[in-house]
Amino acid sequence: MAATMTAPDLPAGYPARRTQNWLIIGLLYSFFYMSRYNFTALSPVLMDVFGWTKVDLSFLETAMPFLYGISVLVNAAIADRIGGRKAFLIGACGVVVMNVTFGMFHKIVLQAPVITGEGAARVITTPAVFAGGLTARQLAYILSGVWGINAYFQSFGALSIVKINAQWFHISERGTFGAIFGVLIRLGLILAFSGIPFIASILPWQWAFWIPAIMVAVFAALTMLFVVDRPQDAGFGAFDTGDAGSADDDQKVTVGQVAKKIFTSRVMWMIAISSVMLGFVRRSIVDAWWPLYFREVHHVGKTDVIYQFTAWGIAIFGILGGFVLGPMSDRVFDARRAPVVAIGFAGMILCLGLFWLSDSLHFGGWGAFLAISLLSFFVNGAHGLIGGAASMDFGGKRGAATAAGLFDGMQYFFAAPFTGLLVGQITTKYGWQVWKLWPIPFAIIGMIVMATLWNVKPKRGGAH
Repeated sequence: MAATMTAPDLPAGYPARRTQNWLIIGLLYSFFYMSRYNFTALSPVLMDVFGWTKVDLSFLETAMPFLYGISVLVNAAIADRIGGRKAFLIGACGVVVMNVTFGMFHKIVLQAPVITGEGAARVITTPAVFAGGLTARQLAYILSGVWGINAYFQSFGALSIVKINAQWFHISERGTFGAIFGVLIRLGLILAFSGIPFIASILPWQWAFWIPAIMVAVFAALTMLFVVDRPQDAGFGAFDTGDAGSADDDQKVTVGQVAKKIFTSRVMWMIAISSVMLGFVRRSIVDAWWPLYFREVHHVGKTDVIYQFTAWGIAIFGILGGFVLGPMSDRVFDARRAPVVAIGFAGMILCLGLFWLSDSLHFGGWGAFLAISLLSFFVNGAHGLIGGAASMDFGGKRGAATAAGLFDGMQYFFAAPFTGLLVGQITTKYGWQVWKLWPIPFAIIGMIVMATLWNVKPKRGGAH
């Protein structure tokens, strides 16, 4: 085993300046999540506003992750080239415009649909009437395009935060940073899944898109004023992060060379495959369809106690998962991420089985709350390590965004048809119990793949 890695002594003022940096961009990233998952949180409302079926809804739930997956791969090289700060600001501008645009579609509804029944008994007896003679399905296609463009700009978020923080955090600190990364994600999701329903209960539904856009704009302005890419830009010397790119610090390295190093690495592709498997679990349950499940199976509204407990349970247990699994990888496994991610997959398998049992044994909404919250513990902990720590470790300071693009892009690109169109079909034809079980084989594959990397750590210079 390689020698234990420890962080170098930090100069006076460095921790405080680093905290200012990541706190601002971290909150911006959280509001990116709010302005991405506001649609999912509001999806039952939008189904009634536009007279959509679950199949109509699945088009948008497919377009977002599919185009996001392509975009992070395409935009990764841009972020590595121009720096995380500029890339973040580009993304923020687009996110604001597309969320405002989505909300403007409230004007297209001339007559609301008439809907009777709930769940499997839900029937649209009179379709909505839209300007221009559009049908509900045609409107779903159009808004899929709008939300797909939002996905393009959203993709700059993860790339940028990983790119910036790769300059500031030593490899021995990144498991803990992976936990912080997970907190930012969960904060964004709680803003979406808990906050958005309350916005929609007080204001017209379009404000559920406009308020997140305003918050993104505010924190983009703060990023422009107070965030820098590198320690050198804040008056500190070059910081040796001890990762796969540190040996290149004094060399001119092109984007092509960085991309070649990453895309020809077996280790990088194995992590990317595991990220795909994680995406099947994450987007099938925790990040997408659970609000509709609660509505159809347990007849729970979005401001009801069980729904709100579940939204907060996902956030709190997810944060706990990050702060258990992330530091575990630093301190117990000496900056090795694979063993902890493999443990995370094992936990996901158990939680999915528990989720299936919760309804089989008629535990009701509270049983579902417990199962989903526990699932979030393992999903978020593993995702923080793959998307946050491993991207910086194996991409290095120069290639962190490209590595994040590979891991995140593969996850969303391949998960999109399964967690969008397929889940819509599965839940319609076979019910919600099948929906709980089908991600288990993917979690098993992810566990096995990460177990093959059990002793792998990044080497200076990038040879894996």
